[in-house]
Amino acid sequence: MFFLSLIEHTLRVPPHLLSLPLNKAIMGELEKLFLDKVIANLGLCISVYDIRSIDGGFIFPGDGASTYTVKFRLIMFRPFVGEIVTAKLKESDTNGLRLSLGFFDDIYVPAHLMPNPSQFEPDPENKNQVRWMWEFQGEKYPIDGIDEIRFRVHNVNYPSIPIEQPKESKPFAPMVITGSLDYDGLGPISWWV
Repeated sequence: MFFLSLIEHTLRVPPHLLSLPLNKAIMGELEKLFLDKVIANLGLCISVYDIRSIDGGFIFPGDGASTYTVKFRLIMFRPFVGEIVTAKLKESDTNGLRLSLGFFDDIYVPAHLMPNPSQFEPDPENKNQVRWMWEFQGEKYPIDGIDEIRFRVHNVNYPSIPIEQPKESKPFAPMVITGSLDYDGLGPISWWV
């Protein structure tokens, strides 16, 4: 789920930071650039782990900033396909569930990857949402926001950035995780206690 990624980047350090120690100035600029950003095929940057090397220090004509080539490692979040992860329910609708890890909210469990057989019914507590129910041996087991939910990572997708987006559409998500609940031991934790 979390891993280190080695990156090399050409970094411009503004003149007002040159009074700081070089490592501290570069670390601050790297955090501004990469922290909480998604890098395609790598995942979501959680933290700058360390700086491996700093080369250069060139000042280009007409620019007061110095430019360095920096090798550094980032702590990245990207679960692998088949991994079991625990999350909280963020919302549910007729298309399925949306889950959250607290720091990442773009996890979706579509209706066809819900436990079989499942159905939805209007949520008595929230009129804008539905509540999914799994039927097993004549019993109904609700998927609600009370328990944490275990899901299996089905797919990790990095959609391309849309040129235009309709006003009523959801905000663009640079990384989307598709999960599945259709396996033994998955779903709300209280089902399996």
